Amino acid sequence: MSYYGYILLFSFLGPLALSFDKKVAYIKKAPRLILPVLIVSGLFLVWDQWFTVKGVWGFTIEHTAHIFLGKLPLEEILFFVVVPYNCIFIYEVMGAYFRLENNPKLNRIFLGVFFGLGVLLILRQPSGWYTLSSVLLAFASSAVLLIVNPNWLTQFVVSFMVCLLPFLIVNGLLTGAATTLPVVWYNPAEFSGWRIITIPVEDLFYNFDLLVGFVAFFNLGNKRLALSK
Repeated sequence: MSYYGYILLFSFLGPLALSFDKKVAYIKKAPRLILPVLIVSGLFLVWDQWFTVKGVWGFTIEHTAHIFLGKLPLEEILFFVVVPYNCIFIYEVMGAYFRLENNPKLNRIFLGVFFGLGVLLILRQPSGWYTLSSVLLAFASSAVLLIVNPNWLTQFVVSFMVCLLPFLIVNGLLTGAATTLPVVWYNPAEFSGWRIITIPVEDLFYNFDLLVGFVAFFNLGNKRLALSK
């Protein structure tokens, strides 16, 4: 198995093992991930493929199984299956164990701070494709969330902050924290150059974009299921 494959495997094993917890009962909800994976992961794979072709980022072939779909290694395709499973698992744990009520003040503070960071990134690199795409998409998503104010917004905000720890570990391993050559490399001209150790700060916005899409469509699936009963 490739280095990238081992990262995916070990990041997946924990949530999978805990999915049988009776309070969360996540394994029973796993079929509802089909919609987020098909729609959100599908769109992000198109984005991923396009940016790889443009040279915004790329992959070190030595860390992959040498199996590609277009320009993307097999492990990158699997990333967009493992990540939604893991992220929604954390989201469901927050809901099952903490029953977070929607807190508009907390939501505004978090999104305001996030907005400020995004502005700094754009000022730093106003022409970088990765900076502009990840930050502007997060801005658009945040604006919609503040206007609609879904009852799951605080649970999402807290889940995103909890996800930062595994995010830093996994993304650190992918961006060269433990290897001479990173699994994923970034074109310096396309992002701000600011990093958290080896992780581009834009990755925070990319992961925000992913998680908000997964949660929105996961909850849409829940709503459809409730209406069908």
